[in-house]
Amino acid sequence: MAFGSGEFDGPDEIMSEINMTPLVDVMLVLLIIFILAVPVLTRMLPVDLPETDGAEQAAEPDANQLGIATDGALMWNEQPLRDDELATLATQKPQPELQIQADKQVPFEKVAQVLATAQAAKLEKLSFLTEPPLEQAGSVLLQKNSV
Repeated sequence: MAFGSGEFDGPDEIMSEINMTPLVDVMLVLLIIFILAVPVLTRMLPVDLPETDGAEQAAEPDANQLGIATDGALMWNEQPLRDDELATLATQKPQPELQIQADKQVPFEKVAQVLATAQAAKLEKLSFLTEPPLEQAGSVLLQKNSV
């Protein structure tokens, strides 16, 4: 018995190859059935939603950046800011996210004062903006350039 030769030695020889034509036909029929069935299955059902008397939700405010310079000067969205104005700006409604960006030479005491003011104003959304170390940034640039 020879595999894959396609020749038969006699009438009692059994064909040992798989006929792929019926398999391909069945797969094409299944593909056509799925192509026709999917749009029917994904059609949206009409739903009448109830109406409410509730007020619309207010849009979430943009994040505000609070910069602390080396000399301790405050900047609110790149505008100069006095220390006493910070408490009033932090109590805005709806409450904005406050992103603190402090110079690395700023004494921690100044950052702690800003955090205390934010806590007194009951700010809930607070984040710190940082930059990656130059060694990491340089290696990332080298990796991008070498690809």
